[in-house]
Amino acid sequence: MDDYLVKAMDRTKTLRLLAITAKGMVSEAQQRHDAWKNSAAALGRTLIGSVLLAGAELTPHEELTVRLLGNGPVGPIVVTAKADLTVKGYVKNPHVALRARPDGHIDVKAGVGQGWLEVTKDLGLKQPYTGQVPIVSGEIAEDFAYYLTKSEQIPSAVGLSVFVNPNNTIGAAGGFMLEALPGASQTLITQTIARIKAMPQLSRSLLAGMTPEALARQILGDDCQLFAPQPIAFKCDCSKAKYAKILATLERHQLHDMLAQDHGAELTCSFCGNQYHYDETELATILAGKQK
Repeated sequence: MDDYLVKAMDRTKTLRLLAITAKGMVSEAQQRHDAWKNSAAALGRTLIGSVLLAGAELTPHEELTVRLLGNGPVGPIVVTAKADLTVKGYVKNPHVALRARPDGHIDVKAGVGQGWLEVTKDLGLKQPYTGQVPIVSGEIAEDFAYYLTKSEQIPSAVGLSVFVNPNNTIGAAGGFMLEALPGASQTLITQTIARIKAMPQLSRSLLAGMTPEALARQILGDDCQLFAPQPIAFKCDCSKAKYAKILATLERHQLHDMLAQDHGAELTCSFCGNQYHYDETELATILAGKQK
């Protein structure tokens, strides 16, 4: 299992941690969207944060969608994560490569800009629930933590890291989400946050091969309880049949125009880049279905 999530509890059972390694998942997203360094880092961090949030909050058959709506050059980022820890996502402008920060790291904040972080949860009810908070950092990890604290009333700390190589491939990716449960003392929370701040840089640790289990022990202590690892993956549920249903929602005159002018149709999935072609016969069948 190359990419996976591990859940852990501290010895007091009042702190919960989720930690993941996600190089393969982020690499697939980077390749599918041909994302350059700033876009790849921002998209990757949002993918990781969304999987952590899904692992923390969703029950079977539920899903959530995270929208990072910044005014920076990378544009909006949209990610959907499911309870089975599969995720898909895209960035509006994948070809963004800005000047590095003075310390040499990717300037994710400059790419994201200011705006809003929205989380919409589809819990199988009549209306999905949406929570929204302003982007307070643009580094994304702090923005997820702010969302959890303000919208979910869960004191949290989040760390997200995507190391992008000079050729835009992904060298390492992973992160953690720490949540204080009811009964957690302020002293324990303060001590744990201090331990996180004293840790080596997350990207450096991931490049050196740190596992989610080791990360959990470093944050919660060697006596923490670790649960069975769960695989994570980039996975899109698009299909030709699903996009045929989208074509069927168009007005009949629009389908007639496609037949007359283009002799077919081609649709591209924003989340994964897969393309679906419909020839004249297939398009005529969709049009005939609308006339029934």
